Amino acid sequence: MQLKDLFGIEGKVALVTGGSRGIGEMIASGFLANGAKVYINSRKADVCDATAARLSEQYGGECISIPGSVADLPGVEALAAAVGDREESLHILVNNAGAAWGAPLDEFPESGWDKVMDTNVKGIFFLTQKLLPLLRSAATHEDPARVINVGSIDGIKTPRFDNFSYGPAKAAVHHLTRQMGSHLVKQNIILNAIAPGPFPTWMLSTGVGYGGQTEGVDWDRIGKNNPRGRLGTAEDIAGLAIFLSSRAGAFTVGETITCDGGSVACS
Repeated sequence: MQLKDLFGIEGKVALVTGGSRGIGEMIASGFLANGAKVYINSRKADVCDATAARLSEQYGGECISIPGSVADLPGVEALAAAVGDREESLHILVNNAGAAWGAPLDEFPESGWDKVMDTNVKGIFFLTQKLLPLLRSAATHEDPARVINVGSIDGIKTPRFDNFSYGPAKAAVHHLTRQMGSHLVKQNIILNAIAPGPFPTWMLSTGVGYGGQTEGVDWDRIGKNNPRGRLGTAEDIAGLAIFLSSRAGAFTVGETITCDGGSVACS
């Protein structure tokens, strides 16, 4: 049982939604660095294209951009069709694309509810559904296909910020992972979820008052509030995603695993 056999993902084909920045980019980078072919998706075509080109050059691998929205069924169907036009099988699907909305309780709008639920829950369900033929094609008893849903610790504990649709949406992601996982495990498709804590991302930047900027932010100061005394890194989140995508994770089914430096355990 060598490391390359336990954790190897070389030659696998992966799709990472929300892969142009933040946690999605971190996971895509980890996959590329270990020999996977990676498709990334995000709403903004120019950003998605630029990230794919940069990651391909950085890791000497193949990172392909397929821009588009996963918040509605036409966008989901277009993404699934685009992957299907290029590949006969999909070994790994990472449902990472997400949205958040912050507003006080008395002022929280319906649009903030619908946008978050559509992207974070509906998009995950229907994209997984539409990609089932490609996942089934890749799946074997010895090496199942994998779906990783990115939830949040805000779906486990009370959120710190006034994002009243975000926490419930992520809790739904966690339960959806278990429910869909119970159906698909019999088809050699394994579902699990990751619940990240604080990472140096656009989303955290908006929450702590930096307006989405990720450069010039004192992330070390912000990380000191975490039980581990730091924020998460690309190695933390990519390492967990690689575990769930590899032989080492082939007997882990329907779980939501925190990657949060102890935020939930110490809450």
